[in-house]
Amino acid sequence: MSNLPQIRPKDLFKALLKNGFMKDHQTGSHVYLKHPDGRFTSVSIHPRPIPTGTLRAILRQTKIKPEELKKLL
Repeated sequence: MSNLPQIRPKDLFKALLKNGFMKDHQTGSHVYLKHPDGRFTSVSIHPRPIPTGTLRAILRQTKIKPEELKKLL
């Protein structure tokens, strides 16, 4: 069992904005976020929860720990 929460893309987007990321641009359903220190990622906005592997990859790209994410939610 994973220690990652089930999270909707819209909620992850809001949590990343709280963490200092800014919306860079959007192409279709994919929103590209960039942090002032150079970190970046993309989040596909859809109604289903983000798959665990995808969420893990986004957290790796943004260098956010799962505990940190839970606090941002």
